[in-house]
Amino acid sequence: MTGVTASSAGHAELATLKALALQGGLDGDQKVSCSALAERLDASTQTASRRLQRLEEADLVEREIVSDGQWVTVTATGQRVLQREYTDYRRIFERDASVELHGSITSGMGEGRHYISLPGYMRQFEEKLGYEPFLGTLNVELTDESARERGHLTSFEPITVEGWEDDERTYGPAYCYPASLSALTASSPSVSQENVSIFRTTGGLPPATYAEAMKNRKTLRDELALEDGSALTIHVSEQR
Repeated sequence: MTGVTASSAGHAELATLKALALQGGLDGDQKVSCSALAERLDASTQTASRRLQRLEEADLVEREIVSDGQWVTVTATGQRVLQREYTDYRRIFERDASVELHGSITSGMGEGRHYISLPGYMRQFEEKLGYEPFLGTLNVELTDESARERGHLTSFEPITVEGWEDDERTYGPAYCYPASLSALTASSPSVSQENVSIFRTTGGLPPATYAEAMKNRKTLRDELALEDGSALTIHVSEQR
């Protein structure tokens, strides 16, 4: 079967992907036999084999066939699919889904300032966020656990800043999430800031191990008296 994509993978494939993750597939290559997987899924060996093939075609797993089985690992795309499922269940049972990201302040390379200043983005920031953001972002290097947790934001309903183009190139959309910040600083045991937006773009800025936050008027560094290395927590709750 061809043309299988992550979005077209059905419930049976998701159940198989979950079984592989529970077996350790998120941690790297795991030895898998179709017979053992079939028993876990209460399915035939042929069915288990077909599901693995579909998962591979959808780029949800990578496989290496060997003489006595196969080595399987869940891909980054597969992890995102599982994260969306996880967040959906949190929304069902916890009612108010939220993500808490931990990290430390770091100096950026100026990409945030550049992208925010572009008129195609700035106009929409003003319209959709209700303010003109400061030309620059607060860069947060996430802990390993929070870098994984950040993927859960893809299941939240974002404020979408549409992609646009000028005479030179096409720019992708940006996705903004209302958030609040709290930090520990040398001068105060705890400082906080409400009404902040963190954002991600389809162009890879910020990378998966970072989060960027922005606010109107003043820089968040100045407002919270933050320095490189300051510990910071970002709180994001899905808007109802």
